[in-house]
Amino acid sequence: MDPLFFKLVRVVNLTARPFHEKVGREHHLTLNEWRVMAVLGGEPGLNATQIADFTGLDKMAVSRALAGLGRHGRVQRHDDPADRRRGRLYLTAAGEALHETVGALGRQREAVLFEGVNADELARLDATLDKLIAAVQRAD
Repeated sequence: MDPLFFKLVRVVNLTARPFHEKVGREHHLTLNEWRVMAVLGGEPGLNATQIADFTGLDKMAVSRALAGLGRHGRVQRHDDPADRRRGRLYLTAAGEALHETVGALGRQREAVLFEGVNADELARLDATLDKLIAAVQRAD
């Protein structure tokens, strides 16, 4: 029997592989770039540190993802009026369009992934994952 932590990692890896093979290649998008886009699609105006905190990615991975998104015209930076050293990040029109396209594909994939899981189980899983995220954040 595999340890729970290994199972969590395995689920992430098994769901990430098809993303790269299908969505990533077609749209010239890395998984970390998608993670950053997903966050900015739901929370526009974050800075890079906030994105790192939200995604759990290290700052260098976020920086590389932002650089890739910038090269493809998918993200833009605006100065933060409260602190000019920090930038607020937003999806461009091209970024928003790609976010919608890839998001729809992700929702389809999620539906297939969870088709054998009932609503009560999903609610418990959601609550448990929230607890795990909070525990990891407290430990760090």
